[in-house]
Amino acid sequence: MTEAAVALVCIFCDGSCSGNPGPGGWAAVLTVPGRPNIKIVSGGVDQTTNNRMELTAAIEGLKALHSLCEVEIVSDSTYLCHTMTKNWKRRVNLDLWELLDSLCATYPVTWVWRPRNSTPELVTCDRVAKEQWNKQAVH
Repeated sequence: MTEAAVALVCIFCDGSCSGNPGPGGWAAVLTVPGRPNIKIVSGGVDQTTNNRMELTAAIEGLKALHSLCEVEIVSDSTYLCHTMTKNWKRRVNLDLWELLDSLCATYPVTWVWRPRNSTPELVTCDRVAKEQWNKQAVH
């Protein structure tokens, strides 16, 4: 977010994959409570897994921040949220977990699990992530 420094940024994130592995997409919606503007970042990968896309959405959401702030990451992925809050063992995707850990060391991050489609922002993330894997599938 490029505006004046804010105290809290909420990052809603989701990843999606057509097949597992298969074409994948991710999306993150960044919001500041009490402000109407939002920022959406998204992308896709030709061959990937759903879990890699969930991790990538959180990583890219954090990379989109431009100033120090508190961060609340909201996801419908128990894989992502429970690994970060309940210390699940990380056996796969270690490259992404290491990157996520290094980014989380920069910001005070709170992890929040919410059911799919429970917020407008998660609905947007789901839609945009699927659009991204559709783009990958066409290529």
